[in-house]
Amino acid sequence: MKRPNILLITSDQQHWQALGINNPQVRTPSLDLLASRGVVFTRAYCTNPTCTPARASVITGKMPSRHGAYSLGTKLFETEPVVGDMLQKAGYRTALVGKAHFQQLLDTPEYRSLEGEPILHDFDFWRKFHGPFYGFERVELARNHADENHVGQHYALWMEGKGFSSWRDCFEKPTGNRGPQTHKWNLPEKYHQDPWIAEKSLELLKGFRARGEPFFLWSSFFDPHPPYLVPEPWDTAYDPGSIAVPKMTPGEHDHNPPHFKMTQQCNPDVSVYEEKGGNWLHGVHSHLDLLPTLPKDTAVYYGMVSLMDKYIGKILAGLEDLGLAENTIVVFTTDHGHFLGQHGLAAKGPFHYEDMVKIPFIVRWPGRVPAGRTSSAFQSLVDLAPTFLRLASAGPAGGMDGVDQSETWTGGRASARDHAVVENRHNPTTMCLNTCVDARWKITAYLGRPYGELFDLVNDPGEVHNLWDDSAASGEKERLLRLPVFTEMGKEPLRMPRICGA
Repeated sequence: MKRPNILLITSDQQHWQALGINNPQVRTPSLDLLASRGVVFTRAYCTNPTCTPARASVITGKMPSRHGAYSLGTKLFETEPVVGDMLQKAGYRTALVGKAHFQQLLDTPEYRSLEGEPILHDFDFWRKFHGPFYGFERVELARNHADENHVGQHYALWMEGKGFSSWRDCFEKPTGNRGPQTHKWNLPEKYHQDPWIAEKSLELLKGFRARGEPFFLWSSFFDPHPPYLVPEPWDTAYDPGSIAVPKMTPGEHDHNPPHFKMTQQCNPDVSVYEEKGGNWLHGVHSHLDLLPTLPKDTAVYYGMVSLMDKYIGKILAGLEDLGLAENTIVVFTTDHGHFLGQHGLAAKGPFHYEDMVKIPFIVRWPGRVPAGRTSSAFQSLVDLAPTFLRLASAGPAGGMDGVDQSETWTGGRASARDHAVVENRHNPTTMCLNTCVDARWKITAYLGRPYGELFDLVNDPGEVHNLWDDSAASGEKERLLRLPVFTEMGKEPLRMPRICGA
């Protein structure tokens, strides 16, 4: 049997409900069509609700506690085995277009980073460099979200190549020429990152097709990650007045850990979570000043999703036109979720509600993955690498934490795991939490802290009533606290089967 191609399409920080099939307020015709031709997994989870750790799990098949890129501002060391290298050994061509974020935003002599300052803006370097990079033979990279001053790398060169010599007028200083913008981006749509990703992805697909090469392509979009900013007409594609913005249930944080309550205070003292060096702890601050703009922010967030969907559609249409669709596994997902007012929160932080840790997840493979199906089988980003290796007949996934989901995807098995684990060591000493979620319950424990969270997702799907200190739930609490321990024990690498007695 001919080995399948693999096309991984990801968004960045997308709430699982910011998808047409899950929310009629959102228009995503391309992804809705993909879902109708494949299977939608409703219990998919990230490995960590921040970019670098989650994305590193995708390519290593390991949890952040094992691949080492445990937080933002860290990097995945180049010595870690990655799925792209394994696929190459099996004869696959590998490429990534768009956001990588495997490395930190500062390049230092001790911790080098091609995704950091100042090399981001060394255009002579980027004209010549296209890989290899973490198992990808060919890369087309960018690092900025919307108009951030981190703009550079291959994306800036692409804009210049399109004749857009004034691109700096659309980005923040000091790389650009202006201050930050709100909601409406002065960048013309044709120079947005989405058409760049689609164009470069299609170029690669055409090359793979012409040479008859099996491929693993990751098309990695930047939206709808904040800032909430999008070119016209997408900034007005949704009416803020018609969007239902979730709100906090009064008193719901009364029994939650202290950093939850701080989000609802005007000027909380968060010094207990600070560490030497002053690196910002995402989300641990007052959220009160973020809530008034949420109707418009949400409208623009949805506009960013719809714009992205347009260009995902172009990639999928190109796959069809090239005659590649029938033998290509397409997976759509995101790195982690996002808050749009749920629980009185905005953006992201160490709050492991479903809004933050559950992710959209669609798989299509004509003739092999049943079309139009919905499954509650657990999926995790850490499962992608071993599953891709199995489906590509590329050898065993030795040393990986993820499980092979190939039979779950194709319908031959009901499920491959009975729970998922989400890690979050945002600061080395002050904010370290792990979450374990099974079919009904979710528990979150904090390193060295007496508090935690326990939610009954069946009777309390909105996660309003924390049962951590409820004696009636003590049995479930004790059972669930064992699960992460068992998971940790199961991480021991088994690089070969036991083939004899001694």
